[in-house]
Amino acid sequence: MPKRDVKVRPTFAKEQELWQQGYRFIAGIDEVGRGPLAGPVAAAAVILPSESDAPWLLQVRDSKKLRPRRREFLSESIREAAVAISIGVVSPEIIDEKGIVAATRLAMRYAVEQLPQAPDFLLIDAITLPDLAIPQDSIIRGDALSLSIAAASIIAKVARDRLMIEFDSLYPGYGFSRNKGYATGEHLSNLKQLGPCPIHRKSFRPVRELLEKDVD
Repeated sequence: MPKRDVKVRPTFAKEQELWQQGYRFIAGIDEVGRGPLAGPVAAAAVILPSESDAPWLLQVRDSKKLRPRRREFLSESIREAAVAISIGVVSPEIIDEKGIVAATRLAMRYAVEQLPQAPDFLLIDAITLPDLAIPQDSIIRGDALSLSIAAASIIAKVARDRLMIEFDSLYPGYGFSRNKGYATGEHLSNLKQLGPCPIHRKSFRPVRELLEKDVD
């Protein structure tokens, strides 16, 4: 079985194709927070300038592969350089009501619709947005291949992490500032001890099972 090339980094290859076809404002879109037991799902849309050759672009990766300090640095760099940036956030209540896939699409749609510069093409990580009448391409592992999508993943991750740190102050005891709502051993242990709080996703199994026990 061939080894995955760990040196592969996102580039402007797809964006270059689209710029040559006449598209000017290409938005990369990615989400973060589909898997956690608590907190919102967040998506970002980022339009990068076509002439950018900033040195920090070489450091851009899928946000999951970056250390927090590097993500923070790149988030600020992206915000300073981008043509437009927007973030869409969907609450745990909507996740429970609509399901995580529909909620993810909704967060992405919010991000696109709130961009101060209307995009004329969308590059989306692994999802399509059929409700938006904008030309688009869904790219599997897009955050590993496209600089625009990778930039969106960084913006979304930093924004959601900051929200979870704020929630840690509102709902202490779960370790949200450390686990960001994911099902770590610490989080699961504290969840069993304290029970769910208002930002827990009631439809996700460990939370749902606790609530069902309370009913019994």
